[in-house]
Amino acid sequence: MASSLPPQAVFEPAPSPYPSGRLYEGQLLGSRCRWWVYGQEEADPLLLIHGFRGDHHGLELIAAGLADYCLYIPDLPSFGRSEPLEGIQHSISSYASWILAFIDQVIRQPVHLVGHSFGSIISSYAALARPQLVSQLSLINPICQPALEGDQRLASLLAQAYYGLGALLPGRLGFVLLRSPLITRLTSEFMMKTPDPALRSFINGQHLAYFGAFSNRQALLETYQASISHTAADYTPALPQPVQLLAAERDDLGSLDLQQKMASQLQLGRLDIIPEVGHLIHYETPLRAAALIADFHQEYSS
Repeated sequence: MASSLPPQAVFEPAPSPYPSGRLYEGQLLGSRCRWWVYGQEEADPLLLIHGFRGDHHGLELIAAGLADYCLYIPDLPSFGRSEPLEGIQHSISSYASWILAFIDQVIRQPVHLVGHSFGSIISSYAALARPQLVSQLSLINPICQPALEGDQRLASLLAQAYYGLGALLPGRLGFVLLRSPLITRLTSEFMMKTPDPALRSFINGQHLAYFGAFSNRQALLETYQASISHTAADYTPALPQPVQLLAAERDDLGSLDLQQKMASQLQLGRLDIIPEVGHLIHYETPLRAAALIADFHQEYSS
């Protein structure tokens, strides 16, 4: 549960050196994808799924705290260095099918699945669709309320118009709008809670470097529409496997009351609340998140 620690004792310092994994690539659902492997090859496998407009870089700091495991972090289709899905809408179900294909074809054994933000939605859907492939599920900053129904409804509507315009504009202009450093900086500043200038500078640098790493404007719009139309809470009550909710006390995209309600509906699992932080647990307290995930993995390992 949330503690009374002062903010300076909660937020972790800007990382140095920055970890990196081993790059692999292959074909899944007809499109080329790339993923990175970290930790110990023969250890228990964990599959980490990034959020909207992210890529594998955003979860590398959590990977650094889980070095005793074998960690797979892919770039989702159309993000980072993975290609879009060909002839398939980028929906919750298609992303979930892609995750299940990754487990089937790459990992080839049941995994502890970890999803951040938008990744929490598609990971929950995948775990429900084929529970035999997901032994445990950890959701970081889980999406617990439809974006168009919460306190951020206006911001969500503006963002929907922004992505729609970016998809409609002629090619170069559309990419310029959607990769705007100003919009990226404003988004970054809105989500950060840390007062540490060095960590804030690091997070801003990460977002500036990787928020524009998408390959297809239409896929970006489809993914955004999927992200605001569904929640992880749509699927978690029916999940038979252990589920961990890693919630932030000050998450702008999901109140603590709703996170607690979501936890109360789980068949099996637990809620871990990190105080002071917001929607950027993976940057502001990644080692604490990693320790909680490892503890959950050990608690429910057979």
